[in-house]
Amino acid sequence: MTEEFTIIEKEDIASLKFPTTDVLEDDIEVKTRISEINRALSLGNLEHSKIKIFFEDNESKKIVNTTVWAVTDKNVVLKKGVVIPINRIYKLF
Repeated sequence: MTEEFTIIEKEDIASLKFPTTDVLEDDIEVKTRISEINRALSLGNLEHSKIKIFFEDNESKKIVNTTVWAVTDKNVVLKKGVVIPINRIYKLF
């Protein structure tokens, strides 16, 4: 899966543009993504563990290795208030 994704630094995410469409179409994948987000949040808050987030902006697929600090209805929040829309995330691990 990683061959089509480009590594990006967390600090560069703030300048990205995100479409409103969801990158996942399958209901099971969407439910799996929510479970992965909740797991990443627990790991971030309890153990300060970094995870890889596979996502897509309006240009290409990207990966960031970071800690999830918070989750809202629509966004995953990283350190310094950087956000990635949940509907643009493929996978977290």
